Amino acid sequence: MSQVFIVGGLDVAELVFYAFFLFFLGLVIYLRREDRREGYPLEEEASGALIPSDGILQKARPKTFFLPHGKGAISPDADPKREPVDIPGTVRAHWGGSPLDPTGNPLTAGVGAGAFQSARSHEPELDMHGKPKIVPIGLAEGFFVSDGEPDVIGWPVVAADGNVAGHVNDLWVDTTDHLVRYLAVQIPGETGQNPALLPMTMALVRRGAGEIRMDAVTAAQFAGVPRPASPTQVTRNEEDRITAYLGAGYLYALPERAEPWL
Repeated sequence: MSQVFIVGGLDVAELVFYAFFLFFLGLVIYLRREDRREGYPLEEEASGALIPSDGILQKARPKTFFLPHGKGAISPDADPKREPVDIPGTVRAHWGGSPLDPTGNPLTAGVGAGAFQSARSHEPELDMHGKPKIVPIGLAEGFFVSDGEPDVIGWPVVAADGNVAGHVNDLWVDTTDHLVRYLAVQIPGETGQNPALLPMTMALVRRGAGEIRMDAVTAAQFAGVPRPASPTQVTRNEEDRITAYLGAGYLYALPERAEPWL
């Protein structure tokens, strides 16, 4: 009964070793196939051409994700939405990793701080009940400005050049995170257009002066911020473009911002 050989020179210890080796090899192949779901296929740095990564050992089977609230299903691996490679910019130097200098309007070129994901959904972000989570405060049940906090509606928005870009005419709140997400700004002279949205994270409330400071762009440039198509909700795609436009202003709004400090 002390005999551990199964057949010939193959014993139990050897069989366990082979089983562990095959399991570990399969695990490595599985993980390498799965980790190619994010950031693949690879691209040539200069041209943007795709580097093939097909093959049973390199690419996992596409996954399908069912969206909540009856929004259908998506398969990111089977139908990847990629950024266009023809970004309006010029390479500053001919070496890998060289920065791009935007051509045309730098606030909408999608370069550097103004980069955005053009393939983002054209649907608003939803709460757990399937309703848009970012809405004007008047449409958010139970939301109001707390006592002791300034009601900034009507306050002027002073831009980076010291000029007034517009006046706050509404607050857009995040009903899930319970905070003010955007200030809706009415641009002087505009009628019949949806208000421009200023992210609250880019605004400075000056209580003593009774104004909102916004140093991302100038007053004239703020009039060109992308507007939501709806007067009461903003889509993920629109949010990305709004923050990209204003984010680019921190680097390109004024000529001196794009130059080195030292």
